[in-house]
Amino acid sequence: MAIGVTMSLFTGTIVDLETRPRHLMDLTVRDARIFHRVFWSFPACVEAFKYCKPVVQIDSTHIYGKYKGTLLLAITQDGNKNILPIGFAIVEGETLGGWTFFLRNLRSSVTPQQGICFISDRHESIKSAFRSLGREMSAPHAYHVYCIRHISANFMRRFRNKEMQRIVVNIGYSKTIQDFNYWYGLLRDNDEEATRWLDNIPREKWAQAFDKEGRRYGHMTTNLAECVNSVLKGTRNLSITAMVKSTYFRLAELFVRKGVQVQAQIASGLIFSESLMKAIQENQQAASSIYVRQFDREEKSFMVDEMSPPQCGRQASTFRINLRSHWCDCGAFQTLHFPCRHVLAACSHIRLHWEEYVDNVYRLQTVFNVYHKEFEPISNKGYWNPYNGPRLCPNITMRRPTKGRPKSTRIRNEMDIREGVQRKRCGLCRNEGYSRRNCPNIAGSSTRS
Repeated sequence: MAIGVTMSLFTGTIVDLETRPRHLMDLTVRDARIFHRVFWSFPACVEAFKYCKPVVQIDSTHIYGKYKGTLLLAITQDGNKNILPIGFAIVEGETLGGWTFFLRNLRSSVTPQQGICFISDRHESIKSAFRSLGREMSAPHAYHVYCIRHISANFMRRFRNKEMQRIVVNIGYSKTIQDFNYWYGLLRDNDEEATRWLDNIPREKWAQAFDKEGRRYGHMTTNLAECVNSVLKGTRNLSITAMVKSTYFRLAELFVRKGVQVQAQIASGLIFSESLMKAIQENQQAASSIYVRQFDREEKSFMVDEMSPPQCGRQASTFRINLRSHWCDCGAFQTLHFPCRHVLAACSHIRLHWEEYVDNVYRLQTVFNVYHKEFEPISNKGYWNPYNGPRLCPNITMRRPTKGRPKSTRIRNEMDIREGVQRKRCGLCRNEGYSRRNCPNIAGSSTRS
């Protein structure tokens, strides 16, 4: 039976260490425990998440070194598209128990807010963990959705068709029901079995058009977690304590650097983040070709015509806008939580300030609050309080074999499948079926009978 120990270190670090009894023959060793799982997060990350987008991407990556294990990660993003890890765990693998342990600690200690959107792949252990946690990880307290990149990879493994895979991605990224139906119709015309395969996945879990309240903030993949995986690649072969220290010092440096950058931007007079202003400028350029046909100033409702029809197959060029409900027919306004080109055209037509229709997460003051809390410095180890608990031992069954040829660290999955892989050709004559070593066309020595 595993025993969980929750503690707060001198730096305020949130730690949940789970151990198991150690047995020697048939006897239980009282002064020793076997390491099983550990979760950790930092107070600055907990405080920072309050000012980030209410979106958390979760993913896993293998750790290397003497012992096996899996590193679980929780990643979020601020209003200036900066990536911020907020929770870590080392578990025995992608099991139901490991994911439940991680999500329970993440929910209770780091992300207790209502309506958080969690994005992950469709691994059975993750889905089972969300179900096992019950009310705290289900709507309206939390929302679990899927990564479209993993869905398209699973689709590719099943149907092996690059063109249909591209259509599936476009279906997922469609912001309106009309666009969704257009791409869905193309897929159905190609292969009805493919559409039946997609219908087995709830649309609100993977299609942006069915994200009515914009909980995803435009995030359709777990790419943020993949980026952190690559950053921690040089750390994953270290011991657990070294990994914890690495995350501590890297995040401490990140908070200082980003905090200084945002403070300088505020001092220069900027109100919104650079990423938002870049998007607004692009939308303002596109808004020059939009004509406001009619409007109701009191109800703040508009009807606009776009001179050039938008891409992605949509035929209509007339859009309805309601500023009170933050709604536009194009879907971008409610999805991204800042004005689209149609809203900017409507606001410009009646001299309204578009700034009031921007979500607070994109304001520089909010971004500054993300990095406002500092990491406490670590004191000299000689001043730490003495530890009087049981001795912690590694799990011998998780130890990697030391003999034999080392295995490649590259773990291939269905995303590595390539369509239409050609057979190997001879390097000399370029014919298939043999190599240059046994090529029948190679020049050899002649003998006389």
